[in-house]
Amino acid sequence: MTKRLILIRHAKSSWDAPFEDHARTLDDRGRGAATAIGGWLKSKGYLPDTIYSSDAARTRETTDRIVAALGTTPKILLKDAMYHANPATLLRVLQQAEGDTVALVAHNPGIAVFAEDIVAAAPDHRRFFDYPTGATLVCDFDTNNWAEAVSRSGHVVDFIVPKDLSD
Repeated sequence: MTKRLILIRHAKSSWDAPFEDHARTLDDRGRGAATAIGGWLKSKGYLPDTIYSSDAARTRETTDRIVAALGTTPKILLKDAMYHANPATLLRVLQQAEGDTVALVAHNPGIAVFAEDIVAAAPDHRRFFDYPTGATLVCDFDTNNWAEAVSRSGHVVDFIVPKDLSD
C-alpha cells in the first residue's frame, strides 16, 4: 500500500493589522490562493483524510479555505507544536499521523527544510527550495505505516505554487 503526504505552507498573510504573529490572518491574495490550492487538489484527486495544521490563525484560515474548495470533510487536527515547527517536529507529527492521505499545513522555514529532506529527489520546479506561501508538495511513500516515513523516502507526485494557478 501507499501513503500520500500533502505538505502545504500557509497562504500569504497580512502584515497590516496590529496582531502578534500567531494571530496574523491571510490577506486577500492569500485567501484567493488558499481557495485555488484547494480547487487544484480537488481537480487532481489529492483529497486528504486528515489535515494536521499549526494552530496559528493563518494556517487555520488556509486549512479552512482549502477544505471548503475540496468539497470533502477531512478530519482536522490543530497542533500547537506545528507553529514555527522545525523539520524534526513535523516528521514526528507525520510519523504519528492517521489516514492514508495526510496533509500538513505549516510555516517556513521548517516546512521548506522538511520538504527537501523527506523526498528522495526534488521536483523540477524553480520555487521548490524557497517554498513560497501556498507552496504545495504531494509525495507518496511505499509503506503501510506512517512511522516508517523517514528522510529521503518520499517520491514526488506533484508540486505547485499559487502563481502557477494564476498564469
